[in-house]
Amino acid sequence: MHRSTQPPELIDAWLPPRIGRNARLERLTELIDWAPLEALVADLHAAPVGRPSYPPLLMVKVLLLQQWYQASDPAIEEALWERLSFRRFVGLGLQDAAPDHSTISRFRTQLARAGLAEALFAAVEEQLAARGMLVKQGTLVDATLVEAQVRRPRGGKTGDGSPRDPDAAWARRGRQARFGYKVHLGVDADSELVRRARLTPANVNETEVADGLIAGDEAAVYGDAAYGTHARGARLRARGIEDQLMRRPSKHHPRLSPAARRRHARIEQVRRPVEHVFGTLKRSYGYQRVRYRGLARNTTEMWFKLLAYNLRRADRLLSDAPA
Repeated sequence: MHRSTQPPELIDAWLPPRIGRNARLERLTELIDWAPLEALVADLHAAPVGRPSYPPLLMVKVLLLQQWYQASDPAIEEALWERLSFRRFVGLGLQDAAPDHSTISRFRTQLARAGLAEALFAAVEEQLAARGMLVKQGTLVDATLVEAQVRRPRGGKTGDGSPRDPDAAWARRGRQARFGYKVHLGVDADSELVRRARLTPANVNETEVADGLIAGDEAAVYGDAAYGTHARGARLRARGIEDQLMRRPSKHHPRLSPAARRRHARIEQVRRPVEHVFGTLKRSYGYQRVRYRGLARNTTEMWFKLLAYNLRRADRLLSDAPA
């Protein structure tokens, strides 16, 4: 059973024009059809007896606001009381109580247990594809490390784990060792919209999850030498997808030929936009460090960050499009 909320339009009846409005949030409200997302989460947070719960779609929108504004559960609770534009976006009227921080946390936990965050992401990707926003000429595959929420294990040895977050692991990049997780992305080369993703402990090699980052309908796949294998190249070509993955030198060919170096340079030029995506996630979404402990909860957080990123990226693409 879910509680009823006032139509957000009632806010406008009491206020002068533009007071408490946010043009970007209003565009995001109109950007997609929210009904498919509502259907996915309809059974969540709905006890048959007891105090009525908040509508699940309202709670999904609260989690999106958290990503866009890098707000903790207590901070977003406070903001929902203070900011009319937030109340309008999620669907709270002037007389409605905002969900408290514990309610927000419980909903996120339910979402993680049900494994629905990826389905919400996929539902939005499907709508963006239907609008022609995914060019599909190429998928860029890459990965980045994010620090664990817990402190690094004492001693800094790459074999040591943390009892507070057993899923986090060590990985070494050059001379630096990082403790946490690895975000693997498959990004549409032209639109810079994320299409596929995986979150793993930091010590999982890129090639282990590479096939899951390939949508299957793109014209080509671009990636560095961590992804390039002859077997993967053969599988791509069998599916009619151009293999644009770099190759490592081998014991039989310890040095790349001039033709291979030129090929790598072309691939590197094409795959640069994936760094823009990681940069935006780290700068604008605070993704230098995960917020929670454990792979399941942090996977839910990742999908919401990517969903929030894709919605804002799509809004920007539409805003920049010629009239």
